[in-house]
Amino acid sequence: MSEILVVHPSDAGLRLDVFLQRSFPEHSRSYFKNLMDNEPPDILVNKHLPKAGLVLKEGDIIDVTFPPSKEADILPVELPLDILYEDNDVLIINKAKGMVVHPAAGHTDDTLVNAILFHCGDSLSGINGEKRPGIVHRIDKDTTGALIICKNDHAHISLAEQIKAHTVHRIYKGIVYGNMKEDKGTVDLPLERDKKDRKRMAIARDENSGRHAVTHYRVLKRFKDYTYMEFSLETGRTHQIRVHMSHIGHPLLGDEVYGPKKVKGFAKGLVGQTLHAETIGFIHPSTGEYMEFTAPLPEYFEELLKKLSNTAM
Repeated sequence: MSEILVVHPSDAGLRLDVFLQRSFPEHSRSYFKNLMDNEPPDILVNKHLPKAGLVLKEGDIIDVTFPPSKEADILPVELPLDILYEDNDVLIINKAKGMVVHPAAGHTDDTLVNAILFHCGDSLSGINGEKRPGIVHRIDKDTTGALIICKNDHAHISLAEQIKAHTVHRIYKGIVYGNMKEDKGTVDLPLERDKKDRKRMAIARDENSGRHAVTHYRVLKRFKDYTYMEFSLETGRTHQIRVHMSHIGHPLLGDEVYGPKKVKGFAKGLVGQTLHAETIGFIHPSTGEYMEFTAPLPEYFEELLKKLSNTAM
C-alpha cells in the first residue's frame, strides 16, 4: 500500500519521522525510521531519499510505501476474554487488569494479542505490524475497560482515521488522591517522553517538542482523602490521564509511576492505577452507524467505592 502526502503550512518545520507518526498514528517513529533504511527505501521526499532528521517544508511531497505485513511470530493462546461485542469488522473487549496488550519483554504468551489470535484466527488486521495484529489503540496494563480490536484492514484504517481526527468517544472513570476543589475542568498540556526515563511520559517543555493532549474531567463524588472522577478524552496520548492528573496534584490512586512514592490507606495492596475505560463510541467502518459500548466497573473498583462510601463528604 502506498500513500502520497503533501506538507501543509501547519506542518512545515516538523521532522519527517514526527510528521509521519502524526499522519499515521497506528505506527511508531521507529517504524518509519526502519522504512527509510530499507533497500530500496520505502519513503521518498520529493522523489529523493531523505536524510536522517530531515525538516519538512511547505509543499514537500512524501511518498510512503507500506510493506505487506509479516506473518505474526506470536503463538495463539487460549486466555479468558470478556467480549462486549463482535461482528465481521470489530471485536470490543473489556480488558482485565494486569493484561498487557501486545507482546514485550517478559510478556510473550500472556498478552491480549495472544488471546485474540486464538479467538479470531486469521481474521485480524495486519496494518500495525506482526507484533500488534488487530491493535488500533491500546490501554495500559493496569487500566481496565473497553478496547477495540480490528478484524480486517478496512476496519483498521477507518478506526485509525477516527482516532486521528479525535472523533472516537472515550469516557474513563478513576479515583484520584486528594479532594478536587473544582466540580469540572480541563487540562490542556502537551506530552512528551520523559528526558530522564523513556518509560515515563511528562508535560512537554514547549508545544513544539510535545504532542497535543487534552483531558476533560468532572467530579462524581468526593470522599475524605480521595475523589471519584470521570474523564473525557479529547486526545488519547500514552499515559495521558495519569500524567495530567499527577501534574495538577491529584494522581490516580495506586499509580506506582506518577503517584506518591510512599503509599498508605486504600492504596496499600493495589496493583497499578485505579482507572477504567468505561465507554467507547465510534462510527462503524462498514455500516456508517454510530456505536457505543460500556464496560462495567471491575469488581476491585466497585469494592473500593463501597469502602470509600463511609468517608463520603
